[in-house]
Amino acid sequence: MTSPADRTPLYQQIAEAIRQEILYGKLRAGDALPTVRDLAGQWRCTVGTVQKAYRELVQQGLVVSQPGRGTKVAAALAAPSAMLTPLRQAGLVNQAEAFLLQALSGGYAADEVEAALRSALDRWRAVASEPSPPLGRVLRFTGSHDPAVSAMAALFGGIAPGHTLRLTFNGSLGGLIALAEGAADLAGSHLWDDATDTYNVATVQRLLPGQRLALLTLAHRRLGLIVPPGNPGGLTGLEELAAGRLRFVNRQRGTGTRVWLEAQLQRRGLSWGAEASFAGEVTTHFEVARAVAEGRADVGLGIEAAALAYGLGFVGLTTEPYEFVIPAGVWGHPAVQALTLWLATAEAGAMITALGGYDVGDAGRVRWVG
Repeated sequence: MTSPADRTPLYQQIAEAIRQEILYGKLRAGDALPTVRDLAGQWRCTVGTVQKAYRELVQQGLVVSQPGRGTKVAAALAAPSAMLTPLRQAGLVNQAEAFLLQALSGGYAADEVEAALRSALDRWRAVASEPSPPLGRVLRFTGSHDPAVSAMAALFGGIAPGHTLRLTFNGSLGGLIALAEGAADLAGSHLWDDATDTYNVATVQRLLPGQRLALLTLAHRRLGLIVPPGNPGGLTGLEELAAGRLRFVNRQRGTGTRVWLEAQLQRRGLSWGAEASFAGEVTTHFEVARAVAEGRADVGLGIEAAALAYGLGFVGLTTEPYEFVIPAGVWGHPAVQALTLWLATAEAGAMITALGGYDVGDAGRVRWVG
């Protein structure tokens, strides 16, 4: 099955990749873009394809091209308002076109898509106009990114009526630090400890000493190499990463995925050589998959659900538990108890399993630390 990214013309994929780099500050006003020939080499495409991408960005007012002087990010982007208006609009149109193409290829008529969007917007406006719930009805989640957590948050009003789950994804370590600082009610973690060869317990005890906390299992999920469809590089394990012939997109420091990777490389006596090529650091598994799908990276480490979402290949390396870390003082909260019961239901299992790459056999299991 072909993913939307696969059906998007390559020049649009190149333009979108540059838009994202401008949006997240990797490219700033006045920065020079790669030459047409260099970028064609990176994307393994023709010079004409890159020129078409640059022309689209020029039309959107994001870059400027001058004969003999190359292409640069537009100086007007130094002002936030000048940057965000064309950039946000261009990014939104790109996402809308991808959604429309996916819907039309699924057999929906244009009128049906338009009606569905209008209905969704009407419901969103109704929700947005409602007053914010009291603080006690908002659970603050901070921690590791997982698509099942996002799906669960969208359903949280049905899981725990009258309550909301507010999400912040900043890595497993960031979640535990937020708990220690009282800035979160529960954290999502999958931190592997090299000394004990276990997940979460040892790290939780180190970062939150003397505290009694519940570890509530969401699911076990498959972690591995996210590669282009068909795994053209024939990757089988971590050894090929350290060899340095592939562009690798990494996760940010403090994530459970980054911790596991660095520990495994050390265990195998591997290290990144001087010739290693990195395609940046990203904050979610979906961003890893997107970088591979758009050709900005040859491989990344992430969960299988992200690879499936983008129609990519996957080389499994391990299975890891994803757990909610919940202080004893929060454990009795009605919404937490409702969540615990829900995770053990067939409904929860079906929702999580449908994402792909999960084992829900232990979903809802509780173990205590401290």
